[in-house]
Amino acid sequence: MTDNTKKIPRTKPRFSATFDPFTISEIQRAAATGIYDIRGAGTKRKLPHFDDLLFLGASISRYPLEGYRERCDTDVVLGTRFAKKPIHLKTPVTIAGMSFGALSAQAKEALGRGASAVGTSTTTGDGGMTPEERGHSSTLVYQYLPSRYGMNPDDLRRADAIEVVVGQGAKPGGGGMLLGQKISSRVARMRDLPEGIDQRSACRHPDWTGPDDLEIKIEELREITAWEKPIYIKVGASRPYYDVSLAVKAGADVVVLDGMQGGTAATQEVFIEHVGLPILSAIRPAVQALQDLGMHRKVQLIVSGGIRSGADMAKALALGADAVAIGTAALIALGDQSPELAEEYARLGTVPGAYDDWQDGRDPAGITTQDPELAARLDPIMGGRRIANYLSVMTMEAQAIARACGKSHLHNLEPEDLVALTMEAAAMTRIPLAGTEWYPGKQGF
Repeated sequence: MTDNTKKIPRTKPRFSATFDPFTISEIQRAAATGIYDIRGAGTKRKLPHFDDLLFLGASISRYPLEGYRERCDTDVVLGTRFAKKPIHLKTPVTIAGMSFGALSAQAKEALGRGASAVGTSTTTGDGGMTPEERGHSSTLVYQYLPSRYGMNPDDLRRADAIEVVVGQGAKPGGGGMLLGQKISSRVARMRDLPEGIDQRSACRHPDWTGPDDLEIKIEELREITAWEKPIYIKVGASRPYYDVSLAVKAGADVVVLDGMQGGTAATQEVFIEHVGLPILSAIRPAVQALQDLGMHRKVQLIVSGGIRSGADMAKALALGADAVAIGTAALIALGDQSPELAEEYARLGTVPGAYDDWQDGRDPAGITTQDPELAARLDPIMGGRRIANYLSVMTMEAQAIARACGKSHLHNLEPEDLVALTMEAAAMTRIPLAGTEWYPGKQGF
């Protein structure tokens, strides 16, 4: 018998979940070039994040606050443990460390202007302190990194706080990169590097190998600055309980915890996508470490890595943080990834919103570049206004949430104000799954 059934052609190709088009293109690129991929920004994979938590607003069992007549304070003091001059910020959202070199001088000035306008701090990043940044930052945190690029005692004294960077969320255990096209004559002079040559930062500090050496270094920095400046310790989220515990025992005033959604100027993509922890999973063990040492709220905790909105900030504070820091979001607020620049991004082989061209130094927005013509496109005064607007909106959003939960200060938000939407978020934060009193691992259930 003849089978006259016609074979129906496939009209929709089915791609492999393991070997998807991007993975195939990466294999082909590696085979053709023999080098690993380097890019900027942070992880692009979907990870458990603050969107997996919701707030429980007040109704009968809780009493909400009226926004038009009842206060909800937002200030935070950082560095109260040992520093003679702690930092008092009007809002608990700060600007994370991003270097002059990775960013243009105009961008650094704009960040300083915007942070100062709302009463918060900005951070130098690797490569030293520029006059533009110091001159327009009412509160400036100086990053002390393994590379020591541009580091000198005078700038340490001119800063308002010192952040010792042990690790970064995008690459815990790894060093960063600054490609040669971004090492202009000015950047080269500040970092004592040859102009136009690729630079790679060290992955660990040259003068210590463990927490005992870190304690000595903190003491040294305190002596240099007459015990005035708060000393932050920044770690990439990988073993947060132990890292936070050791930072506190070494004498830190503030611990900065950076999750893997945090960005970087440039590093290997394999680091960005496969090393570290999502910030959502790192906050609880960090807070637990502080509580076990009797240091919660005495040593302040700043969290970063994918913070985007006032809701993210409020959730981080409810989980036990004292403040948050933003990096990628600040650059977007400045004008990076704008759809208005779509044609210019297309000429770079990318699109607005992909933010994978920051390491090349050809940013048409004039932010992540050292090209003088491109950098001149960014007006630091207007950029500062955009940053100030964005930070103000984040703060107002967090206030609105806190008032809805009946809280008169952002720091009064607490874990019981939250529920989790997913099993993963519930397990990571020990916040009950919505509609239950249970989270994975809870005893007695």
